[in-house]
Amino acid sequence: MDLKKSIREKALQVGFDVVGFATADTDSKLESDLGQYLDQGRHGDMAWMAKNTDCRASPKGLWPDVRSIIALGINYAPVDAPADALKRGDRGNISVYARGKDYHDLVKKRLKQIGRWLVETHDCEIKVFVDTAPVMEKPIAQKAGIGWQGKHTNLVSPDLGSWFFLGEIYTTLNLEPDTPTPDQCGTCTRCLDACPTDALSVPYQIDPRSCISYLTIEHKETIDEDLASAMGNRIYGCDDCLDACPWNKFSSPSLEPAFFPRVELSVPKLSDLSKLDDVGFREFFAGSPVKRTGHERFMRNVLIAIANSGDQGLVKDVRSKVDDPSTIIANTARWALSKLEKTL
Repeated sequence: MDLKKSIREKALQVGFDVVGFATADTDSKLESDLGQYLDQGRHGDMAWMAKNTDCRASPKGLWPDVRSIIALGINYAPVDAPADALKRGDRGNISVYARGKDYHDLVKKRLKQIGRWLVETHDCEIKVFVDTAPVMEKPIAQKAGIGWQGKHTNLVSPDLGSWFFLGEIYTTLNLEPDTPTPDQCGTCTRCLDACPTDALSVPYQIDPRSCISYLTIEHKETIDEDLASAMGNRIYGCDDCLDACPWNKFSSPSLEPAFFPRVELSVPKLSDLSKLDDVGFREFFAGSPVKRTGHERFMRNVLIAIANSGDQGLVKDVRSKVDDPSTIIANTARWALSKLEKTL
């Protein structure tokens, strides 16, 4: 059997939805774009992006022996409309991808399953990656024909829309590359128009420093008041630009149980979340990507959501935080209290 065909069949068998193949050649444009992005400081608090740039811009910089890259995607499209949770002011909205189990664990397990099979049957070496190494996943996936980077800078698949996770297998095998997917966004600007903080003011270029996903997950300090006011009840991530993509009409809800939302993470009460201490936070979000934010940043996000709710019944929850040992939590609580008092 053709090697690429057998790899594709194996990938679909273990649970991936799309598979593509790319060369490991250096992309000079990608290298230039990355340099410009970092020079402009758009990476904000994501200091790790400025490290190992030679590896990030070139697969061979990460692993000199790599010859081909297998890019894989797995669907996590939700059943319910993500925007529904945004209408419930007394509840917190968690990004769709983080409502179930941590995708890193499942995707890496499946990549390793394919990798072991490749090593055993084709006498090669492999390395697997899931968003945890200096790998430019989206450009690689586009090069491998899985989809194209849309105006929201995320990958769009003609079959899965914008709702899918990526993983990569670097290998010493020589595999014929697939044809890159052409851009099919056309004149559509729905994702740009949907951004609550105008982080996508330039098509195909995101400024993470204004992006709610970055602010709620990566940003380590107090959030600017104007941006905080635009966050609504989003306490971890934001799905607005993904949800707006018209290509989602070709996707179907994920059938992977690990990605089904945990009941307690679908629309959790802000009042309940505000009462979590560090131990309670880690227990509540065990096995969830939300845990990576840490208690301090998460509580900051919850207080912002409470402030934006205008719900006077939550004032007591805010007052309990104004003298918190964390400067970030205390400052956010004082701002939230002031904002709630103005709605009286």
